Amino acid sequence: MNILPPIQEGFNRWIDSVASTVNGLLHRFQSNHEVRIIEEAPDTFRLHAAGVGPTSRLPDHRIRIMGGAIKDRLPADWAKMLRGSRAEIVLRANRFLFRPLELPKRAVEFLDGIVRAQIDRLTPWSPAEAVFAWTPPTYGPNDRIELVIAATARALVAPYVQAISDLGVASVAVLTIPVDVQPHSTPMKVFEQSARGMFEIDRIRRTLVAVFLISGLAAAITMGYSAFALDSLDAQQQELSQKIAARRAALRTSPEFTVSAQRMLERRKQSTPSNVIVLEALSQILPDHTYVTELRIEVDKLQIVGVTRDAAALIGLIEQSPHFMRAKFYAPTTRTPGEPGERFHIEAQIKPIFAVGT
Repeated sequence: MNILPPIQEGFNRWIDSVASTVNGLLHRFQSNHEVRIIEEAPDTFRLHAAGVGPTSRLPDHRIRIMGGAIKDRLPADWAKMLRGSRAEIVLRANRFLFRPLELPKRAVEFLDGIVRAQIDRLTPWSPAEAVFAWTPPTYGPNDRIELVIAATARALVAPYVQAISDLGVASVAVLTIPVDVQPHSTPMKVFEQSARGMFEIDRIRRTLVAVFLISGLAAAITMGYSAFALDSLDAQQQELSQKIAARRAALRTSPEFTVSAQRMLERRKQSTPSNVIVLEALSQILPDHTYVTELRIEVDKLQIVGVTRDAAALIGLIEQSPHFMRAKFYAPTTRTPGEPGERFHIEAQIKPIFAVGT
């Protein structure tokens, strides 16, 4: 299985995301010039400086846009003005289709999705083929809202956007004013994009790739040094393990080690109960009507399972013995049909008296 394509695709997505974020930060510091490109006749536009400051006193200038390019030579002042500015292309209203739309009042929270879903029904274009906007909704009777949608083909505005983008503007938007539909209406922005975005993203992308390669080279050098250091540590650990093993072998053969091991065995023998003695003591305690079916001895703990006529009395008998203490039931006492008595489960602590003396 080749894992390189998914890794490369993920890296490309990460690069694009970081580049877009950096590009957004760069746009915060872009020029504050605002230019309106107002359509006066088919393919004829008037440049108007809409910002504030000395540049806003620049006289208007007419241009023609055909085939995605400007046919007239721009004056130097206007070329400088447009570079890095925020451009707005104001197209005439007769280039757009205006459709009224009435919706329930609660739809105001979801207008974007609802309008997008209605575009192919209200216009000849699909949402991907159109640029569109809508007026602010007005509230009508019966909990209804009314608005007007303006839409046109994306292919119609694309040549104008391309021509203005080629002038080096920072961003370009397409607007229209539906004066024939709603007098004194505010401009409707049907399209907007960062004209320099692709160029800046490409440049940022190349920078990020270079940084990534340098970081990868540094990581490779660090990994190589780490591998060398790890090999050295492994060699030191093996040498230390060999010394420890040799020291242990020397201790085992020494007389002091033999005496110490013998003492440990004797101490364990003295502190561990003898199973035979435990069984003998238990047989003297239990009454004749008691039968033991299971017996377990784990270090100093005794567990017995069996059948008896009076299970509760067994606790007292075991507690009274000098050989056991802390007797208790570790499971419920039950009575099964066919058995001569109660089935019990008792455990008790064995006293060290059962240890074998030397």
